Amino acid sequence: MKAFLPPTSYEYATIQKVAGTHLTEASDVLAAEEPLEIRLGYGPAGQREHRTLSVTMRTPGHDFELTAGFLLTEGLIRSRAELTGVLYCPDVEKAEERENVVRAELAAGLPLDMPRLERHFYTSSSCGVCGKTSIEAVHAAACPVLPADGPHVAASVIHELPGRQRAAQELFEQTGGLHAAALFSPAGELLLLREDVGRHNALDKVIGAALLADQLPLHQHVLLVSGRASFELVQKAAVAGIPIMAAVGAPSSLAVRAAQDFGMTLCGFVRQQRYNVYTHPWRIRGNS
Repeated sequence: MKAFLPPTSYEYATIQKVAGTHLTEASDVLAAEEPLEIRLGYGPAGQREHRTLSVTMRTPGHDFELTAGFLLTEGLIRSRAELTGVLYCPDVEKAEERENVVRAELAAGLPLDMPRLERHFYTSSSCGVCGKTSIEAVHAAACPVLPADGPHVAASVIHELPGRQRAAQELFEQTGGLHAAALFSPAGELLLLREDVGRHNALDKVIGAALLADQLPLHQHVLLVSGRASFELVQKAAVAGIPIMAAVGAPSSLAVRAAQDFGMTLCGFVRQQRYNVYTHPWRIRGNS
């Protein structure tokens, strides 16, 4: 499964390649990184207001999915019905802002926590929105209850996930500089993959795609993320109802505690036919 890559998702650069003492000039493909400004449209019909919510550094592409996933996983919406539309803002001042500013239109009757909106929601490509300091704060966002009776996944399937994800990472293949998040069926079928310079953005794009397709909660899915498993990635997966999360890298201590508390199966170091199961191993069959 190859993702569609808009031409804005990568750039070319002239470089000098050094091998020992030999130097040659060559062309290299770079993963694009540009700011995306997320604005909200809210209020009753005829009295709509607009406000900038967040600026995130991302790889252009799937911007509406990123916006939808971000709003859901940050607790600003809880369902597809609360988001009436996402569009690129037509009233930008500079040409370079085109397709770098989006507006999410919220349902007219949606109550908003205005003090929360007044926070400074700047997000870098390497870390999520700062400020969450406890698992209890995430519980307050009303995460879906994860299933207590499945799904069950064969241990052999977990081993296969990184290879299947990597084979579908078209942009990583060209640049070597992107994270990925991918959804699989319990049998290991790749269902959806998104890439981005930011780990959190890649996952928000996946969750946003599922939200816009009315597929939430993702109770019958397995998530694989590149890199490490942070608390915020576990939190985002929990909001989407994902019961099994695997990571190529290590989990943090708070990620493990959160997964245990949410009832999520969390695997780390999934590579080279090895992995560790940190929480709720009962969902994985065939481990010995």
